[in-house]
Amino acid sequence: MRKQALISVSDKTGVVDFARALAGLGYHILSTGGTAKLLEKEGVACQEVADYTGFPEMLDGRVKTLNPKIHAGILARRPVAEHMAALEAHAIDPIDLVVVNLYPFEQTVAKPDCTFEDAVENIDIGGPTMIRAAAKNHESVAVVVDPADYDAVLAEIRAEGAVTPATRLALAKKVFAHTARYDGMIANYLTSLTPEGERGLFPETFNRQWVKVQDMRYGENPHQQAAFYREVNVAPGLLAGYEQLQGKELSYNNIADSDAAWECCRSFAEPCCVIIKHANPCGVAIGADVAEAYAKAFQTDSKSAFGGIIAFNREVSGACAEMVAKQFAEVIIAPAFSAEALAVFGAKKNLRLLTVALGGAQNDFDFKRVGGGLLVQTPDNQLCGADALRCVTEKQPTEGQIQDMLFAWNVARFVKSNTIVYVRDGMTLGVGAGQMSRVDSARIAAIKAEEAGLSLEGSVAASDAFFPFRDGLDVVVDAGASAVIQPGGSIRDDEVIAAANERGIAMVFTGERHFRH
Repeated sequence: MRKQALISVSDKTGVVDFARALAGLGYHILSTGGTAKLLEKEGVACQEVADYTGFPEMLDGRVKTLNPKIHAGILARRPVAEHMAALEAHAIDPIDLVVVNLYPFEQTVAKPDCTFEDAVENIDIGGPTMIRAAAKNHESVAVVVDPADYDAVLAEIRAEGAVTPATRLALAKKVFAHTARYDGMIANYLTSLTPEGERGLFPETFNRQWVKVQDMRYGENPHQQAAFYREVNVAPGLLAGYEQLQGKELSYNNIADSDAAWECCRSFAEPCCVIIKHANPCGVAIGADVAEAYAKAFQTDSKSAFGGIIAFNREVSGACAEMVAKQFAEVIIAPAFSAEALAVFGAKKNLRLLTVALGGAQNDFDFKRVGGGLLVQTPDNQLCGADALRCVTEKQPTEGQIQDMLFAWNVARFVKSNTIVYVRDGMTLGVGAGQMSRVDSARIAAIKAEEAGLSLEGSVAASDAFFPFRDGLDVVVDAGASAVIQPGGSIRDDEVIAAANERGIAMVFTGERHFRH
């Protein structure tokens, strides 16, 4: 009985070489449409499915593989005598290998000019039916949906004469994950459409898929279990696309804190260093290079920096590595490390080094799990520039103060609310995070600066939300701030503006708030 492979792919990457190799291994190739034409053009012998079934493609190609000769050949269980007898009675050959990937629905609906008709025409029917059938019958059939698996499948056939049971099961798992994601994308698209045919941001039925990267020793605390999942096709620039160069396995808290560090660090255009402890920045600075940025960031709160996560948005040099190596850090993240830096850090075998490509990609949504539900929002990636600032005081800020205010405003985006951040000359001086009272955040940030031996005289202060009363403003001015940046929008804005004028400081409103819960 001849060995048969059915090949019908939308993504034709590597398919010609794969089919040619299968033919060389004695497989009879069945194919359809564009795949068959490509194989014939490249000199790979194949038989059109329509010729094999004796039934022509119809309805503009919508019906071609939905035929008993195809599905019986896929679904027949080889160890079951009755199944094999039925195939023989109807002159049907078993199909041993199904190589199919689906119409590009995701790529189609991602196009800004995609019409409803284009989307519907790119909903595959025959493809999912075939690969699900093959995956169900993985006891007898191998199914390949990912061109990345071609080489491994060929290697096993050459070595073993067939795809091994373990690999057939692994490929079957991949199929059901693949079709689940495919159907989820279709449901997301269709349920996002309004009655008028407009596409909304949030679908009525929300589907998402991630793939497991690793199980973890424990979660936030030792009594909690945890795992880390990466989004399918993670975009360059996001933390989940990291490569670990050395060090112990990442923990749950390592990954959470690393994401906070990287997101803050990559938001700056200048060479930047961010030090994170328990999800909050304890030091952020920009400099002429990352070594200078690190030295400034470390000054903010060297005590809290112990055991922290450090992120850089430039390659880490040997000189910078020598400075960082003097402290204890859990994770260091950068786009790259020089050979000298790798040599320095190599002496710290447990230190985790991660490289993450710089890029402008953003998560499309942020999620927060609640009891029995899920909160979904777009990410907080809006950040005003100098032209959006509105000075509301008699005193105008200097150009230097404006630059420091914009720096502080960006840092405040990444600090847990309520937030107060003191800044001068492109470095944080004190950070107050996560307090129930904004006044307390202002006092804590000033205390942290004092403990670090940093003067707040002439600094600027950023508040992530408006001052509801003048008391918070008085605290930051008493601490030494000479300019304040805040959203504005309180019913007592006039009271706070009057206080700023009374104290002789400059204050600007941004018109945007950056709560972080």
